[in-house]
Amino acid sequence: MQQTLDWIDWTVLIVTLATIVGYGTWKTRGRKNAQDYIKGGNTSQWWTIGLSVMATQASAITFLSTTGQAFADGMGFVQFYFGLPIAMVIICLVFIPIYHRLKVYTAYEFLENRFDLKTRSLTAILFLIQRGLAAGITIFAPAIILSVVLGWNIVTLNIIIGVLVIIYTVSGGTKAVTVTQKQQMFVIFAGMIAALFIIINLIPEEVSFRDAIDIAGATGKMKVLDFSFDLENRYTVWTGLIGGTFLMLSYFGTDQSQVQRYLSGKSLKEMQMGLLFNGMLKVPMQFFILLVGVMVFVFYQFNPSPLNFIDKSEQTVLASDYGDDYRALQDKQTTLFNEKQNVSLALSKSEDASLKNRLFQLDSIEKTYRAESKFLIKKAVDTEYTTTYNALKKEVEALISNPESEAYLSKSADLKALYKDAAKDTQTNDRDYMFIRFILNNLPTGLIGLLLAVILSAAMSSTASEINALATITSIDLYGRNLKEDKGDDHMVKMTKWFTLGWGIVAIIIACFADLAENLIQLVNIIGSIFYGNVLGIFLLAFFFKYIKGNAVFVGALITQVIVVIGWWLEWMPYLWLNLFGCIVVITIAHILQVLTLKKAV
Repeated sequence: MQQTLDWIDWTVLIVTLATIVGYGTWKTRGRKNAQDYIKGGNTSQWWTIGLSVMATQASAITFLSTTGQAFADGMGFVQFYFGLPIAMVIICLVFIPIYHRLKVYTAYEFLENRFDLKTRSLTAILFLIQRGLAAGITIFAPAIILSVVLGWNIVTLNIIIGVLVIIYTVSGGTKAVTVTQKQQMFVIFAGMIAALFIIINLIPEEVSFRDAIDIAGATGKMKVLDFSFDLENRYTVWTGLIGGTFLMLSYFGTDQSQVQRYLSGKSLKEMQMGLLFNGMLKVPMQFFILLVGVMVFVFYQFNPSPLNFIDKSEQTVLASDYGDDYRALQDKQTTLFNEKQNVSLALSKSEDASLKNRLFQLDSIEKTYRAESKFLIKKAVDTEYTTTYNALKKEVEALISNPESEAYLSKSADLKALYKDAAKDTQTNDRDYMFIRFILNNLPTGLIGLLLAVILSAAMSSTASEINALATITSIDLYGRNLKEDKGDDHMVKMTKWFTLGWGIVAIIIACFADLAENLIQLVNIIGSIFYGNVLGIFLLAFFFKYIKGNAVFVGALITQVIVVIGWWLEWMPYLWLNLFGCIVVITIAHILQVLTLKKAV
């Protein structure tokens, strides 16, 4: 899938990125004091805050992974964001007034006022761990995909993206991040809107937009709401409203990468309006991005699609001992496509239920082919995996005469798990590659460059916010707080710039050693969910339980973090529920410890 871009695409890409970096550096030149550098001089208006908050969350993962998520599973992922508007209202009523009244630079300063230094430091360290990992992933996501697309070395791309971000973030601090994010969001909105219109235009003329929606609906892609209480289902109305609300409360209320965006507001009202603006626009924005992925799915009902969107992986398996098996699978998919195209065209002219049922069946068969293709690729690229698989298969075949035996059931389960692992492997998991391959193969010159700029702009916007926040926490909550003497604004600005550079380098290093998960957007949210519930619980204890003291919270937070990590590792529940779980556990343990302390004192 390596692609030679047209000079027009290169021009669009380079000019867009250079303009953003240059504008951010020029606009924020000469910012000397800590108030300017860390809080942006408290000059941001509500719409700037809203766009900055959105840009911080809208990483490259949002556009690459969310479209891939929609292509594979449909619109249901939007339920993940149902709790966001609720969280925005709570944060505006509870969190922001407290932060504004105390005139804090970071959210964690409040915790020392309420509890003690060690609780503040622990919470800050939890933030640094999870956000440091996430910063590396936001660089890695576009880098690994563009490395496959352009044939560039992934380390080179990680460094290019990281250095671009470091240049203007070190130069202008929070204000540089905020002003560049306005331009980045403009590029993102323009690119995605243009992409949707082009995709719809590429669908056959006789198929209207409504017909396209019907075709997607026939395969279950337009199912938005799931009211089931099945804990095995990651995305339901309830996980979004409950787990999502707690995740968003933690993220927007306690994560410095977001808190720092609205602390730059010129007034309490501007901060609140900016966050509410984000709450109103975020869910429609995610719906729109998912719709783009669904329309790509419809496009491939009328145009041949690869079994796997990672071209390099397909080339590898075709050149291996499993090449004939893969070609046979490709022939099956070609036959399937011909029928799928005919059924889709017929469905655009009729509402016959039998056509909808048949299209659903064909989509299910294609999913089976895709799963089998991943299995063949995995065997082709991983000799150790193939050896393990062949050995297990022989053991299962030897035990098949007694299918009820414990040994057969155990070995069969191991074989199924091995097969499932193939679908999650770095070199077979192609969801995150779907949109970029579609862009390069089907969109016109100029728009390709714009959409590559969208991906890189999104990566830069979220990474800039993250390293800006990481540097601020390190400077204010750890370094500055433990200084024995006040060395003044100039020293703190200088150290914050050095910490920004340092965290930028750390993010690049993490990106160079990162690896793909089942889906990148899920990986970022999983990392957040492991830590956010605990952090949110600490803040809720500070806000609403005045008799709970620092020692109980500190010990409770340590115990809770261990429990949550164990719960995630053993898969006690879908990851979104970890936010609620961690919050409840730390509040409960802190209460128990405080009661025991009081009893001991008596």
